[in-house]
Amino acid sequence: MPAPRPEPAPRPSRPSHPSGPLRPARPSGAGARRARSRGRRPRWGLRLVAATSALVLTTSGVGHALVTGLESGVRRVDPFKGLQNRPVASKGLNFLVVGVDKRGQLSRTERHEHRLGSTSCDCTDTLMLVHLSEDGDRLSVVSLPRDTYVELPEHTDKGTDVRHAAYPAKINSAYTHGGPNLTVRTVEEMTGVHIDHYLEVDFTSFMRTVDVLDGVQVCTVRPLKDRYSGLDLPAGTSQLNGAEALAYVRARHLDGASDLGRMQRQQRFIASVIDKATSSGVLLNPVRFNKFATSMLESVRADREFDGDEMLALGQSMRGFTPASSEFVSVPLGDVDHRVDGLGSTVTWHSDKAAGLFHALREDQPLAEHQGGRADGKKTDGGAKNSGGAKNSGGARNRAAPVDVPPGQIRVQVDNGTGRAGLARKADTALRGTGFNTTGVPRNAERRGVKTTVITHDPRWDRSVRTLAAALPGATLREETGRGPTMRVTLGTDFRAVRPVRAAEPMPAPGTSGPSEKGFQAVTGDKVTCP
Repeated sequence: MPAPRPEPAPRPSRPSHPSGPLRPARPSGAGARRARSRGRRPRWGLRLVAATSALVLTTSGVGHALVTGLESGVRRVDPFKGLQNRPVASKGLNFLVVGVDKRGQLSRTERHEHRLGSTSCDCTDTLMLVHLSEDGDRLSVVSLPRDTYVELPEHTDKGTDVRHAAYPAKINSAYTHGGPNLTVRTVEEMTGVHIDHYLEVDFTSFMRTVDVLDGVQVCTVRPLKDRYSGLDLPAGTSQLNGAEALAYVRARHLDGASDLGRMQRQQRFIASVIDKATSSGVLLNPVRFNKFATSMLESVRADREFDGDEMLALGQSMRGFTPASSEFVSVPLGDVDHRVDGLGSTVTWHSDKAAGLFHALREDQPLAEHQGGRADGKKTDGGAKNSGGAKNSGGARNRAAPVDVPPGQIRVQVDNGTGRAGLARKADTALRGTGFNTTGVPRNAERRGVKTTVITHDPRWDRSVRTLAAALPGATLREETGRGPTMRVTLGTDFRAVRPVRAAEPMPAPGTSGPSEKGFQAVTGDKVTCP
């Protein structure tokens, strides 16, 4: 039988609406002007990816004139008009990044080629809260499931001008009924987080931005194929152009994870965009930066306060960012199949854990453990000052290989098949250091003089053994029926070191709890990009 999986948490009987206590106003941070206090409430991961890139693209040291020129291409919207009783402003800056299902700039042929369908839903396909810390060291991205059960507040329908009392809905329909204004209002009421800026992106800008970057790299431990989005990737590392990236972040029919699995791919893709943009020199080259920013901003809609001065200040505060500077988390869920008459299946948030997440966001606290991550040598929360370099995490680029089965689920016994004293202890310690559940009791093998390292495993654990093999490149696999879950590693003279590995799906399964001290699990960007 396969390796054990975490059991889902029990479903609550009622949907929950976490908001948490509101905080007193705090001075603005990140060197950017605090947006005016206004207020209101709340599908498509690809737009949010491009919109999040907007936070990164201004990291160039270009002057005010260039940024002001870029600003002129941004279409404006007023999502905060008339909002009252809003959460008070807190430390740092909070962006609501939405991907809206609009495809008007694509031709009929392009829509068919990219399998986008003929009509738009005029709804948000993706929603993310993006928080820039007050010191400018950390970017936190919180995914909000589009099928979240909400009660839309009283509003006037934007299509019919009919006034509606509050009623149950899915969060992505807030845009359909009330546009950006109702979307902001709904998100603020659900989270208790004051939104400072609103960014809305469409398909066209997403694809162009990826192409200007000359593609973005993603990794997968198994082939991914979705006939609905057109995604067709082999296992391993792939370089995606704009159209392929669109399919990658849109895909929802790959496995049972559906929209929740898609959110994880979107988060990994954002980390890869940050990695590519910060390591390729795009953001430090005024010419390439201008091309990159122009392509992205052509289809963006933003609030009126996100002007040239704000862009420049934001960019200056984020100089030196790397993937390790970012952190990603999805809202902890209570019920992943909450049935509502007229709405079908919805998801509800875990009230206590979600409240803890948004409290941390309001308090400007790190959501994940950081080990450095800035190229300018500044210290990030929980990390040590590094010596520089465009790619680092704790002083070095994360080289962990993505694997299918998390190493913590794999039991390993290490035996020394060589005459080198202490080799089994060294390997046991290294395997445990990268997450494997070793016995901690290394032994000498019955036979010495082994040249090639051998992994002996039960054939029923064929997926798990691939994770162990990734940590021991070049090892020979040997099946032993009836061996059980514990695998034996017999070290040969070819053994040099253990290669770090990481789960390709680092987020917990829907309904499971994260670390007990926080109640949610976040991961830094360097842990989800390609090694």
